[in-house]
Amino acid sequence: MKFATFEIRTEAGPVRRLAAFQDGLLVDLQPAYALYLLETKQVDDPYPIAAATIPKEMVAYFRNGRAGTRAVAETLAFLDGRESDLVGLRGERIRYAPQDVRLLAPVPRPNSIRDFLTFEGHLKGTARVLGHKDQIPSLWYKIPSYYRASVENVVGTDEPVVWPAYTERLDFELEFGVFIGRKGKDIPRERASDYIAGYTIFNDWSARDVQGDIMSLRMGPAKSKDFDAGNSMGPFLVTSDEIDEDNLTMIARVNGEEWCRGNSGERHFKFADLIADVSRSETLWPGDFLASGTVPGGCGLEHDRWIQPGDVVELEVEGIGTLRNSVIRP
Repeated sequence: MKFATFEIRTEAGPVRRLAAFQDGLLVDLQPAYALYLLETKQVDDPYPIAAATIPKEMVAYFRNGRAGTRAVAETLAFLDGRESDLVGLRGERIRYAPQDVRLLAPVPRPNSIRDFLTFEGHLKGTARVLGHKDQIPSLWYKIPSYYRASVENVVGTDEPVVWPAYTERLDFELEFGVFIGRKGKDIPRERASDYIAGYTIFNDWSARDVQGDIMSLRMGPAKSKDFDAGNSMGPFLVTSDEIDEDNLTMIARVNGEEWCRGNSGERHFKFADLIADVSRSETLWPGDFLASGTVPGGCGLEHDRWIQPGDVVELEVEGIGTLRNSVIRP
């Protein structure tokens, strides 16, 4: 299944909704499930059950586990073949064209963000451009490394990214990642897939001229990555049955020009490795996000080529869609 979080305007202000993608349209799941409950289960007051079973917020949906998954599957089967202008019990709209709503990040506020570095080719590419002659440390091949990013700075597709005032070299990074759907600790690698709720595209925006100075202090990337709209995600969350995480074409375009084409199978560490490692003596929670790091060639730094204010960056991952953001000056 393919999920989205979107926003619509009402007389009371913007309202956030949880949707599934079906036949090119977004299905507003709560009113659709309420209609299903009335027509097939004869539930007199289905709205409280619908709200509890399919919340309008993705992390709460994750926590409902199989009950929520089953309800969504039943709802989509119920709607299959029904008229596109079908309305809910209160006359509300059930289906929307993506262009008619504001798509948010699939999980607008993740529980946490851990950004890994799983592509060996990206390490080698940046080292070549920066003139680093040192070989990749042998420990890199044994220990998945990551930093924590700010959950407050997440935006969705088509949201503008305001160029931070303190950098002259803003860069994009073509990544994808997984959301954790179940609470777990000390998760064995062979069971890690049971904890994956779905995949989305991730753009880890970076102030490159700031990053080198900050990381020379042997700390995290800090202000080189911490700024408003510094983490783009979307456009959809796609479940594991829809894609093969080890064979996805990944493309970066700037103003329509292709800058990079890679494949997710080039990773040294798989998501199962990351889940097993992070969960050692630490609980993973629904809504935690683990990112792959940058695919080889998937940033301006590796090309020594730089985006400018006004540019439009598109990151495409096969089976998930295209994450698009324009870059603007304040």
